[in-house]
Amino acid sequence: MGQTNLPEFFKCDDYFIDEKVGLLKFSNAYKVYGEQGQQIGNIQQVVPVWHKILRLFISKAVFPFALDIKDMNEVVVASIRRGWTFWFSKIDILDANGEKIGGIKQKFKLMKPLFHITNQYGETIAQIKGDWKAWNFSIVDSSEKPLGAITKKWAGILKEAFTTADKYRVTIEKDCPEDVNKIAIVAGAITIDMVLKESK
Repeated sequence: MGQTNLPEFFKCDDYFIDEKVGLLKFSNAYKVYGEQGQQIGNIQQVVPVWHKILRLFISKAVFPFALDIKDMNEVVVASIRRGWTFWFSKIDILDANGEKIGGIKQKFKLMKPLFHITNQYGETIAQIKGDWKAWNFSIVDSSEKPLGAITKKWAGILKEAFTTADKYRVTIEKDCPEDVNKIAIVAGAITIDMVLKESK
């Protein structure tokens, strides 16, 4: 897959993620903003009714979960899927056609969570690591070259626009190749808050 096939959503290098707040919320929902402060999409957790009932009795950490990343036309540009889990999470990343293009493997390193982003062949193409309490993460490739960052720092036009709930910023290095691996890296990075919440 080359640049010409890259959905417009993934041609951005700066993403601002803002959680939607709702009463009695059984699922996570986030708005995604682009570099100029314009909304470019949504992330919505898909929760079947029977999951909502079982969650009253069973820890959500073991439940399967599904997240759809949609553009402003409500078209799914990528999705995240995890099956039933009882230890470290193994998560699939799917493209707009529902084809597996990568995955997220959750690990622990010196008592700190560490996420590996893989391609469709299971090869590690990026790692997300850092300080989870301060929400300051680096995204690096397999040779430790910086690919991006995830932070709570907001700047410019967006600094005063968001005052509630969880919000964070995902930046991707300009020289990151515009290919299918970027879809996997961005999809993994912008959904990291939901992945962590569902793992607790």
